[in-house]
Amino acid sequence: MAYKQEFIEFMVKSGALTFGDFITKSGRKTPYFINTGNYRTGAQAAKLGEFYADCIMENIAGRIDALFGPAYKGIPLSVACSIALFNKYGRDVGYCFNRKEAKDHGEGGSMVGYKLKDGDRILIIEDVITAGTAVRECIPVLKSAADIEIAGLVISVDRMERGSGGLSAIEEIKREFGIKTYPIVTVREIIGCLHNRQIDGRVYVDDAVRRRMEEYLKTYGA
Repeated sequence: MAYKQEFIEFMVKSGALTFGDFITKSGRKTPYFINTGNYRTGAQAAKLGEFYADCIMENIAGRIDALFGPAYKGIPLSVACSIALFNKYGRDVGYCFNRKEAKDHGEGGSMVGYKLKDGDRILIIEDVITAGTAVRECIPVLKSAADIEIAGLVISVDRMERGSGGLSAIEEIKREFGIKTYPIVTVREIIGCLHNRQIDGRVYVDDAVRRRMEEYLKTYGA
């Protein structure tokens, strides 16, 4: 569990977790934002992969044949995680990802990397889900490639928000597809870890920021 606090500090120091005024993909005005596109170095990618691997090892039992990273942000996440699973835990797991547009030359198709086959157990690796749109788009892609089992969805942060209805996006995904989501951390854990606490001499979540985050959760939380 110690990796959770370390991950929160890592996100802040890397600029992947920021506080201010933002608009989410679903159009919500939010006082904080998680953007894995702000990881820019090999050292950051290696460490990020380890956090995902830690979460997988803590929560996912049984065989995993491959990690699937939805284009585009899921691509480096799945690669970094597969490397970390091998280097840190000695588990050699495949990785694959989809193209936004199917390739009409060479080997063709919309999938790159590990070739899915019937009976495989796959983990989806994503950054954050707010309304669950990206996950809903990638499940048909996976199911059309082979008769696979989706063992779970691993994300960096659970924003703990409603999806398109009254349930959280995570609960909607579970109800629709029977897929359980495993976050490295939740927004509540972020608030608890950072509130009035200095990171490199700066307080990122003071009383005012916490109040805004709580108000946001009151409005959109599940």
